[in-house]
Amino acid sequence: MVGHLPAQDRHVRLLLDSGRFAEANAAFDELLAAGANHVDEQWIRPTVLVHRASVAWRLERIPLALELIAEGWTDLDVDRPEGAAAAHTISMLGYLLDTIGHRGPALKLMALSVQIARESGDQAALAHCLSREGNARVFRAVTRPDDSGAAQFALARSLFDESQALSKPGQVKRSALAGFARALAGVGDTAAAEKAALQALALGRAADDWYTASVANWVLAVVRRDQGRLEEARTFASRALDGAETIRDTMLMMQFSLDLAAICEELSDPVGESAALRRTVAAGSTAVDVLQEGLGQALEQRRVAVQAQRMAVAAQEAALRDPLTGLTNRLGLERRAPMLLESTAAAGRVPWLLLLDVDWFKDVNDLAGHTAGDVVLQEVAQLLRRECRADDLLCRWAGDEFVVLLVDASEESRDAGPIVAERIRAAVHRHDWQLVLGWTTRPPTVSIGVAAGPANLEHLFAAADIALYRAKRAGRNRWEIDGDRPTADRSTAG
Repeated sequence: MVGHLPAQDRHVRLLLDSGRFAEANAAFDELLAAGANHVDEQWIRPTVLVHRASVAWRLERIPLALELIAEGWTDLDVDRPEGAAAAHTISMLGYLLDTIGHRGPALKLMALSVQIARESGDQAALAHCLSREGNARVFRAVTRPDDSGAAQFALARSLFDESQALSKPGQVKRSALAGFARALAGVGDTAAAEKAALQALALGRAADDWYTASVANWVLAVVRRDQGRLEEARTFASRALDGAETIRDTMLMMQFSLDLAAICEELSDPVGESAALRRTVAAGSTAVDVLQEGLGQALEQRRVAVQAQRMAVAAQEAALRDPLTGLTNRLGLERRAPMLLESTAAAGRVPWLLLLDVDWFKDVNDLAGHTAGDVVLQEVAQLLRRECRADDLLCRWAGDEFVVLLVDASEESRDAGPIVAERIRAAVHRHDWQLVLGWTTRPPTVSIGVAAGPANLEHLFAAADIALYRAKRAGRNRWEIDGDRPTADRSTAG
């Protein structure tokens, strides 16, 4: 997989495998400076993303790892995954599940990745997926020494064997050789296991590859223990554990420390056994701490994301509301009206639009002051809320103009507009304005233009505007309806 990555990604991986974590962290930060999810077009994006997820996981940056693996997975056609990138992504997801102990689902994903890689014809991808599945099966056999253990080791041996045959000299070939040695030991071929482990150990040391060297030392510890050479087994197991701790691989640390403790017990070395068990506990605590810290970071990021989402929603709502009256503003009407008109027409009802203008509003501002004018607009808005249904869209259009869009009116559709218009006119006419205006000016009333017709805001508004003009010309404090339609009295004013 490393060959399918940009040079900077490869550099970070090599630093990690060499146990140089401070340098790896710094190099990873430089890599992410352009954006964790940014990948140049020349590279296969899911492949790069899942690799960065594995790097983030090893660097104990769990939320970032989860984000990257999720995005890499999303980039694929998950219904019919195909190609090397899909194989790498699914294999890496299996690796992450295996790391946190979900070995059953992990094995299924890794087996699927091998199938996809095989179908893709990409030998490098297939070699990598084979090796990863082989490792997972080895650790399943070791951690669950039941009747299926021998079968798991045998399957792992064939997976590692094929991986070595397909891969070029490098990290994948080295680690596959070390895994192959452990599988040989698992099926009882200790001589071949020792030979392969010594070869892998030499290759790992030469390349500063701590992972391969650590696994090779583990295999040699297993072989020496089977041979009854416990002192040598303890030495190799200790070296294996040191290597695992160097690269911070908690899965290796826990297994190697348990094996070391068992060897010390057989040697009647309680001090060594106790020290090994302490390292087991430390490895387990590290794993738990990493997951807890990751969960805490993920929860905090989720909290911040939810808070930001709420603020964004609130800001969006504020942008669609008139700050003085609390009604929808012009932008809100233009955005919401098309959907409401469409649903009203689809329900078989006639869409109605009422355009209101406060009569003599200039006199209110001139004689009572602009503060009183603002209160008048707020009072009119409150009267609209009282006389209209909760689902109706109420809007302050501009200045002293208001719009009411009737939605799912309970009255007969052909009379809904005039009925509501008269209710609003009468409510404003009867309202006690003395507390707001005193006797400085005449009480405000409203003129209303009423229109019904096609589910089109622009046409409805134009028709209502013409009707409003007629109401103003006819004396104000009344409503007029667009066209010649029989209606109730248009004004009950005295």
